[in-house]
Amino acid sequence: MHTSHSDQPRNSPRGGRTNFAMVSIADVPLPVADAHQDRPIVLVVNKEPAIAETVLAILNQNGFAAIAAYDAQDALETALLIPPELVIAEVALPGLSGIEVAAALKKELPDCKVLLLAGQAEKAEVHGSAKAAGLRIAVVDKAVPPTELLAQVSLHLLPG
Repeated sequence: MHTSHSDQPRNSPRGGRTNFAMVSIADVPLPVADAHQDRPIVLVVNKEPAIAETVLAILNQNGFAAIAAYDAQDALETALLIPPELVIAEVALPGLSGIEVAAALKKELPDCKVLLLAGQAEKAEVHGSAKAAGLRIAVVDKAVPPTELLAQVSLHLLPG
């Protein structure tokens, strides 16, 4: 790796000083091909990091490439950077609702499927709101057991 011969701090583009060594672009490693590139990408959106991480672990251990977002804005930005084949989002999110996130994603990524997690009492209202918004999305109980979650994900993603 080639670095600058000067150990003196350099001015950063924002006017501050930095102590980072300069690196030639030729020395920046190329990204390694993703070992999971043939696995369907699932974006999990949940405001509770512990829940999101649990769902990620379940999905990643069962043949999916799962990534997480913790609010609506993060979900939209992540989906545009790494387009998922399926989004699993809770209905009650900070910022936009899960239905609003689904509508925005469907506009930008029409082939993306959406699975919303709602409380038992919310499910009928969520179905009605989704239908009124012209969305075809699946809604399951947010207390879904892991085996049922995997069955729902497989149903929406895998052929046959």
